[in-house]
Amino acid sequence: MVASAEVMSYNENEELGFGPYNGGMIPMFNAMIETLKANPRKIVFTEGHDARILEATSRLVEGGFLTPILIGNVEEVKANAAKGGFNIEGVEIIDPATYPEMDKMVDKMVELRKGKMSAEDCRKALSKGNYFGTMLVKMGYADSLLGGATYSTADTVRPALQLVKTKKGAHLVSSCFILVRGDEKLAMGDCAINLSYEDSVDKEGNVTLTAAQKLAEVAIESAHTAKVFGIDPKVAMLSFSTNGSGKGGTVKLSHDATIVAKEMAPELAIDGEMQFDAAVAPEVGQLKFPGSPVAGHANTFIFPNIEAGNIGYKIAQRLGGFEAYGPILQGLAAPINDLSRGCNADEVYKMAIITAAMV
Repeated sequence: MVASAEVMSYNENEELGFGPYNGGMIPMFNAMIETLKANPRKIVFTEGHDARILEATSRLVEGGFLTPILIGNVEEVKANAAKGGFNIEGVEIIDPATYPEMDKMVDKMVELRKGKMSAEDCRKALSKGNYFGTMLVKMGYADSLLGGATYSTADTVRPALQLVKTKKGAHLVSSCFILVRGDEKLAMGDCAINLSYEDSVDKEGNVTLTAAQKLAEVAIESAHTAKVFGIDPKVAMLSFSTNGSGKGGTVKLSHDATIVAKEMAPELAIDGEMQFDAAVAPEVGQLKFPGSPVAGHANTFIFPNIEAGNIGYKIAQRLGGFEAYGPILQGLAAPINDLSRGCNADEVYKMAIITAAMV
C-alpha cells in the first residue's frame, strides 16, 4: 500500500536513525547551513513547549541561518525556555487560541477539505499545533515544518497529506534515509512510509497507476533527495535477482519499475533489477550485470517494500557504522518531516536544517 492524500501506510514505530551526538557538524550540514544563510527561510515547530524543541531553537537563534516559529501557549513556551535556560529571544511564538487570522485559516481549510470537514471540524483541528502549523506552511507564512516530538507519525503526516498534499506530478509520498560514514554517503528508500506497491484501480476496475510506476517514482524522488545531500545518484533497483537471474516475489516489480524510471528520468543513472552485492561490488556487478552503468557503483538503493528497506538501512546503521538521517519525506508540495518521540535536541536541530534545506 502507498501513501496518498487520504490513505497512509506508514511505520508508526519508526524512529529517527541518528547516530550519537558528537558535538560537531559534518561537512554535509555545513554546506546546508551555507545554503540557508544565502536563502533565508522559516521553519515551524508544532510542539513549541517541548524542551528538546526549545533547545534546538536556541541553537538556531545562535546560528542565525534559519528562522524558527514556535506553536503553543506563549506564556508556557517562555516559561519552559526559561526553566531550561534556552535563549529564544526574538523568536515568534504563535498560539492557535489567540491567532487573529483564525477565521481566514478555517475558511481556507474548509476549501481544501472539499466537504470532508465542516467549519466546526476545521476550527477544532486547527486548535492543535500539527494542523495549525501545517496550515501556516500551506498559506505561505512558513517554508517548512518539523513535528513529531510528541505527536505520532500519523498526526504529523496526515495533516500534510490533507492540506499541503503532493507536489505537481507526484502520486505518492515516500521516504528516504541518508546514511553517512566518514566521507561516504548513501541514500535508501523507501524505508518508512510505503508498506508495499500495488496497482491503483478506479471504480470500473481500470488501472490508473501501476505498482511499477509507484516504485519508479520513489526511485526518482530518492535520487533528487540524494542530490540535496551532495550525492551524485547512481540508483540500484534492488531485488534477490540480478538482470533476470531469478523469478517470483517482487522481481518483476523491480524490473518493470527500472524500465519506467528510465523513461521518466532518462538523465539519471538508474539500473536493475539487481542484488545488493551486484550493486556495490564492482567485480560482482560486472560479472552478474555486464555493461550496467550502475552495477558495482551504486550509492542510492531502492527497496521493493518496506520490510526490505527498513531492515536494510538498520543493518547499515548498526553493523556498518553509518549514521542514518531520516526518514526524510518526499513527494509533498512543501518540506514537512517527522521526528521520533524519542528524539533528542541535537536530532531536532539537524533535522530542522535538513527540512529547511529541502525547500
